[in-house]
Amino acid sequence: MGAFTIESQGTSAIPPNRLFKAFVLDADNLIPMVAPHAIKSTEIIEGNGGPGTIKKITFGEDSQFKHAKHRTDMIDLEHCTYCFSVIEGDALSEKLENISTETKMLASPDGGCIIKTTTSKYQTMGEFQLMEEKIQGGKEKASGLFKVVEAYLLAHPDLYN
Repeated sequence: MGAFTIESQGTSAIPPNRLFKAFVLDADNLIPMVAPHAIKSTEIIEGNGGPGTIKKITFGEDSQFKHAKHRTDMIDLEHCTYCFSVIEGDALSEKLENISTETKMLASPDGGCIIKTTTSKYQTMGEFQLMEEKIQGGKEKASGLFKVVEAYLLAHPDLYN
């Protein structure tokens, strides 16, 4: 089994607390509403939304995948940090054991935020090598989803304050 880490960073015009409330805390409701092409629905299978919660995510028509199960590993409201792992689903295929991601939203000097995906650990099975193009494609889709949520929040400044 191998493991490797990818780091990325982006920015948003939305302050961290507001983006965190929308993109993390209310993602199950908001994302299927604003981006049904990406995520059709989210269902809590186990837990109450905090650490240990397992969710089944059904992807929309734009996805090459049908579903995934996510486990919430950590939520830090004060520091706008969220950690989760993809533990099951066709996104893992038979070659990946899991994918763990930590996202932090930090205040930026312009009033918006810096979004840091500090670790994305891909646990592979056997000698399998995950191709850089596949990872980049996933990062681009996640970035696009952030932009859809950001546009929605910019158009609705009274929400998630």
